[in-house]
Amino acid sequence: MSHLVIAPVLLPFLAGVILLLLRDLPMPSRRRIAATAAIGQIVLAVLLLCAVSGGDILVYALGDWPAPWGIVLVADRLAAWMVLTTALLALFALLYAGSGIDRDGRHFHVLFQMQLFGLSGAFLTGDLFNLFVFFEILLIASYGLLLHGGGAHRVRAGMHYVVLNLLGSTLFLFAAGLFYGVLGTLNFADLAVRIAATPPENLGLVRAAGLMLFGVFALKAALLPLHLWLPAAYASATAPVAALFAIMTKVGAYSILRTHTLLFGPEAGPLADLVQPWLLPAALATLAFGMLGVLAATRLTQQAAYLVVASVGTLLIAFGLGTHDGIAAGLYYLPHSTFAAASLFLLSDAIARRRGASADFFKTSGDIPRAGLWGGLFFISAVLLAGLPPLSGFIGKFMILRAALDHSALPWVWGIVLATALLGLIALARSGSLLFFRSHPDKTEVTNRFSPTSQELVPIIGLLALAIGLTIWAGPASNFARAAATQLLQPEAYIAAVLGGAR
Repeated sequence: MSHLVIAPVLLPFLAGVILLLLRDLPMPSRRRIAATAAIGQIVLAVLLLCAVSGGDILVYALGDWPAPWGIVLVADRLAAWMVLTTALLALFALLYAGSGIDRDGRHFHVLFQMQLFGLSGAFLTGDLFNLFVFFEILLIASYGLLLHGGGAHRVRAGMHYVVLNLLGSTLFLFAAGLFYGVLGTLNFADLAVRIAATPPENLGLVRAAGLMLFGVFALKAALLPLHLWLPAAYASATAPVAALFAIMTKVGAYSILRTHTLLFGPEAGPLADLVQPWLLPAALATLAFGMLGVLAATRLTQQAAYLVVASVGTLLIAFGLGTHDGIAAGLYYLPHSTFAAASLFLLSDAIARRRGASADFFKTSGDIPRAGLWGGLFFISAVLLAGLPPLSGFIGKFMILRAALDHSALPWVWGIVLATALLGLIALARSGSLLFFRSHPDKTEVTNRFSPTSQELVPIIGLLALAIGLTIWAGPASNFARAAATQLLQPEAYIAAVLGGAR
């Protein structure tokens, strides 16, 4: 039993506890502890990815209680991919917070680490109830982070965010209780075995539980029509918090993919492909609506929030195809969309600081200091998010379009993906022209004329570099994504690794 599996869960938890106990330390010391933990998390994530890259599935039984009676953590290619994406994103969001944003609240770094604790646990857990537990941990931490810095807009957006997620949590409990009442287990591998053997008289109850679970994950992923909480919440949050939240919707997408392939895959008998009729149409509608929001946005942060909604739609289109190539395309697109959206949130804040009262609103303002630098960074972000060649956004969307060639929904997938790509390009081109070209020489509006700092540039450039790295190393990244898709579509290995002789 490898202790490496639990290490990415324990490290942020212990870092959060230490930061809470040492909350009276000077801010520079707290930043160093948090940054050290974030770097350590990346190291652990890389080691975990290397350990499972050959196809091994690592299982950690807490207390050495065997599954399905004990709590297990499970690391496969998908889980390790998600943990590494989260760790890389967290480091750069944390570095940006060190520009002074973390001083707006006393427990910022504690909440940040607890958020990572919840995220890592959600990706590694092999149990439905503990997925609920980790969901609640990351949501409670996100409530505090969303309200970090205060303000009426954040409180209002936070209220909607809290209420909707509490409803989702209640529905999650109902679904978990129904599964346990009918099947007598909540272990993922054991659920997969028992769902496949569900007697006819219980099919309706299990189907209802599965659809309730899909509704919960659709809410977390901001899938239409359960997306209404996201634009206001993300646009109101501070820049590093919004950047970290770029991975939050991916937790819902991950959960949909995990349960769809493991619990309701082809081996599930009458319950096979339970959410397939719902997922692809909802994903197409989410992409279309999200891109219309991008086009109608009045400020850059709001535009970035709607781009997150659109990226969720694109990602779930890939998963909704239900094929090996579709899942592989989605797994390649997932880190790209996370890093690109996070970089735009950070860039929006940096631009807003330099435009005085105009902030990041799309209206004429005075010249931005170092406009060439900020305009260049915005241009790279726009190319990534619009999916233009030759960067990773284009590669990801090309893989999705190619995966749809043999699908019955080919006209809808191609039509909506290509049309929304054009809308995104128009919206981002308009934003860039308003922010960087339609300015006037009057400097009276510009109140923050400070030079770019390393605490701003390093995180933004770092996230863009990660997205560009997915372009340079597109071959190895896409090969890993294909291997992960193969593993997901062969759940027998997961079940055997977790249950062993208990099956």
